[in-house]
Amino acid sequence: MVRSVPERDAACAIAQAAAVVGDWWSLLLIRETARGHHRFDALQEELGISRKVLTERLGHLVDAEILEKVPYQSNPVRHEYRLTPSGRGLLPVLLSMQDWADRWVFGDGSLSGTADEESEQARRTAGLGGERLPRLELPRHRDGAPLDPVADAPATVLFCYPATGRPSPLPEGWGDIPGTVGCTLENRLFRDAYDDFRAAGAEVRGVSTQRPDEQRVFAVEEGIPFDLLSDVDLRLAAALRLPVFRAGQALRLKRAVLVVDRDRTVRHVRFPVTDIPEAVAEALAVVRALTG
Repeated sequence: MVRSVPERDAACAIAQAAAVVGDWWSLLLIRETARGHHRFDALQEELGISRKVLTERLGHLVDAEILEKVPYQSNPVRHEYRLTPSGRGLLPVLLSMQDWADRWVFGDGSLSGTADEESEQARRTAGLGGERLPRLELPRHRDGAPLDPVADAPATVLFCYPATGRPSPLPEGWGDIPGTVGCTLENRLFRDAYDDFRAAGAEVRGVSTQRPDEQRVFAVEEGIPFDLLSDVDLRLAAALRLPVFRAGQALRLKRAVLVVDRDRTVRHVRFPVTDIPEAVAEALAVVRALTG
């Protein structure tokens, strides 16, 4: 059963949302299912939660239609827990909480599109090495069609960037935010090295939270040969807990470079990216070492 709220708050959407997901364990269960942990034992191992509490919280989220039970075994019947469309609608909430904590709990309140190498978010992102990217699809710039971020290639280079200034203008004061400048340069450098990446057995994909139509205009103008993926719904960011920041009333990805192998395992992470040409060259060297 979904918890009820006091009558005085019956029309308050914040109170109603808190009744559904305001519990500590409920929020973490949404986080873990977004990360690709769907089975009871995997969730228990990740969270260190008792079986009794886990059963209660999963039942609550299923009743609230945040999670749905999907059978994966018939004899005996066993289920996985997967986010519903309503549940996926909460991913921006989780990433907003992450951004708030990175800025105000772990940081000094400064707005930044990057991070110190000794920061908590840098350590968290470095910990992605060895993690597997769950299966998901993002709309690509060419036609908005869904595409797996991991290509059918020995390696995939995913470079995340905040936003390009075309076709939509960037927010006022964008250039004053550390780490934001250089998105066009980064795309151009990966474009110019694309043949080298392909020759080494890798596919390249850029990711931002801009809409596919915005990415399409930029890609055509710049002659970008690889797919740009739109994480406008923050599905990739939530799956990997990628660093984000809020600017222009939107969450943006901080600049990061990942190399993922065919088995969806993250083999290389670069964050923060303070030297873009060096990060591109490093990614190519990692791919060559990975593919032989």
